[in-house]
Amino acid sequence: MTTYDDRASLTDLTTTAERVRRSVEGVIEGKPEVVRLSLTVLLAEGHLLIEDVPGVGKTMLAKALARSIDCSVRRIQFTPDLLPSDITGVSIYDQQRREFEFKPGAIFAQIVIGDEINRASPKTQSALLESMEERQVTMDGQSYELPSPFMVVATQNPVEMEGTYPLPEAQRDRFMARVSIGYPSAEAELQMLDVHGGVSPLDDLQPVAHAHDIVKLIDAVRGVHVSEAVRRYAVELVAATRTHPDLRLGASPRATLHLLRAAKASAALSGRDYALPDDVQALAVAVLAHRLLPTAQAQMNRRTSEQVVRDILQRTPVPTAAPPAAPPHGGRMHGSPLSGGRMPGGQAPGNGAPLYGQQQPGARRL
Repeated sequence: MTTYDDRASLTDLTTTAERVRRSVEGVIEGKPEVVRLSLTVLLAEGHLLIEDVPGVGKTMLAKALARSIDCSVRRIQFTPDLLPSDITGVSIYDQQRREFEFKPGAIFAQIVIGDEINRASPKTQSALLESMEERQVTMDGQSYELPSPFMVVATQNPVEMEGTYPLPEAQRDRFMARVSIGYPSAEAELQMLDVHGGVSPLDDLQPVAHAHDIVKLIDAVRGVHVSEAVRRYAVELVAATRTHPDLRLGASPRATLHLLRAAKASAALSGRDYALPDDVQALAVAVLAHRLLPTAQAQMNRRTSEQVVRDILQRTPVPTAAPPAAPPHGGRMHGSPLSGGRMPGGQAPGNGAPLYGQQQPGARRL
C-alpha cells in the first residue's frame, strides 16, 4: 500500500486535477459539480454513466474530458445494428501466414465514449462487461489487456425510449457513478451563447495532462487512508439498501467497493490523504442510486432511488469519534486525524474529541 511520506504526490494530484477541471469547465458552463464527479470517477478507476435529456451536453462533457488528457480516445455510436465484434474486435484469417490475426475493436483505447448506449441490443451491450470489470478482452481463448488508464464514459437519454434497450442490472452495476447534467442557469446559458455561438470550444481544446500523469495520480489515490469507522459506515449505507421496504433490489458488494474508491478520490481532490464520512455522504447518491430497483408500490408513490438513498443517509448514524491510531505501515499521514496531528477542525486528538468534520444535517451522533 502506498503511503504519503511527503506532500509532493498529493500536491501534484490537486494541481493536475485543477488543470483538467478548468479545461473541461471551459466547455461545460456552470456545472462544476458534474466536472468534479467526472474527475473523481477517473481517478478512482471507475466508469461514468451520463444520463439526461437531449441537448444538455452529455457527449460534449465526455469529449471535453477525453481531449483534456493526452490519451487515446475512441467514440462508439451505439445503434441497433452494432455488433459485439465492432466493440471488442475480431479474429481474421491471414492466408499468407495461414493463421488467425486479432484485429482490436474500438474498446482498445484509454478513454472510450459510448454514445447512447441504450440504443444497442443487450447482446452488444454485454460485450462491455468483461472490459469494464476486468480491463481485458478475451477472444478465441486468449486475453488481451486494455491500456491504462482505462475509462468508459457512456451516455443515454431517459426519454425517447422507443427502439431502445434499457441497461440490464449487470451493466449498470459496472458503472461507478451516474450523473445528470441538468439544464444550465440563465447566466451560464448566456455565456454558452457567447462561447459556443461561433465555433465549438472543443476545436481549441488542448491536452493539459498526459496519460502517465493520470496513472501516477491513480496510484496516489490508492494510498489515501480510510479508517475502519469510515469503511464500516460505507458498508452500513449499502447494507441498508438491501433491506429498505421501497427497494426490491439493493446495492451489490461491488457498489461498496466503488463507493469507497470514489470517497478516496474525492478526498485526494480536496487535498487530503485520508477519507471522511463527508466524502462517502457526498457520493452516495451518484454511486448507489442507479443500481437500485424500486418496488412497484414505490413507483406508484413516485419514490425515486435518489430519494431512497437520501432517506438512508438521514437514518444511518455517522461515525464521529475514535481514539487516535497510528497510520498504516508506520508512515506519517500528514494532516490525518489518525496521525496524532491536528484535527480537521483544528482540535488536537484526545478523549471525546470529534474525529471527523461537521455533523451532517439530520445525521445522528454515535
